[in-house]
Amino acid sequence: MIQRGDSVKDKEILLTKEGYEALLKELDDLKKNKRKEVTEKIKQAKEFGDLSENAEYTEAKNQQAFVEGRILTIENIIKKARILEEDGQSNRVSIGCRVKLLNLIDNSINEYHIVSSPEVNIKENKISDESPVGKAIIGATRGDIIKVKIPRGEIEFKVLDIRR
Repeated sequence: MIQRGDSVKDKEILLTKEGYEALLKELDDLKKNKRKEVTEKIKQAKEFGDLSENAEYTEAKNQQAFVEGRILTIENIIKKARILEEDGQSNRVSIGCRVKLLNLIDNSINEYHIVSSPEVNIKENKISDESPVGKAIIGATRGDIIKVKIPRGEIEFKVLDIRR
């Protein structure tokens, strides 16, 4: 909850240890490798001459802006980060938990790792606590039936297992 005088910019960001370490690794790569690569591309593009009509130069400058922006974003996240402790079993779903859900519509089983927004990775079943499923299951306990509103209606899940 944000108190008066607080701003969203100052809000603490919860991260799993794994997510925090991944951000540190990405930041290190951006600073040590990507910056150098982009600087070299800019240098090479300048050699082509007229910068006003130089597509390579424009692309390299755009890459440089992206890299510098991402560095600032990660540094800001790290500055505000609070790393969640992982301690085995958990009674309630929270950020950092791995949750096994039974879809009561089609009887499929889905496993999700609940993470904060900077850590989301759908391919690895890492969903945000701010996503529809994440919001619905935060605070749930084993055996709870959860209803999740989706664009096509509603899905019901049963919480089968929760672990950290």
